[in-house]
Amino acid sequence: MLRCKKMLKNTQIKLNKKTMFFVFKVILSALVIAGASWLSGKYPKLAGFIIALPLASLIALILSYTEHKSAETTITFAKSILIGVPASYFFFIPFFFAKSLNMNFWLIYSTGLALLVVAFFLHKYIVSLF
Repeated sequence: MLRCKKMLKNTQIKLNKKTMFFVFKVILSALVIAGASWLSGKYPKLAGFIIALPLASLIALILSYTEHKSAETTITFAKSILIGVPASYFFFIPFFFAKSLNMNFWLIYSTGLALLVVAFFLHKYIVSLF
């Protein structure tokens, strides 16, 4: 009975640590996004540059390795990011043609999302090669 209680307590401590780590990751990510969003109102070019930096990738790689302790998994994750970054540019293509095609924001945004779906399948295919 005592052994069972001790095991239950250890499980609760591990669960609490995992939960706290998850909350930390959510807060850190939210701060990066909120900070860039706030900055975009005053300095949109600077905010765009900051978001273009691989901040999310840097944070995600560190957190992934910290959580899973697997260099192999983290390296595969980084390779997927490397392929995913150019694929994500598909989303921005309609924004370049918005003025010349006289498109409104929602049409631009929706077209970008549709292109992102295409990019996802392209990414999935390329990543399957390694």
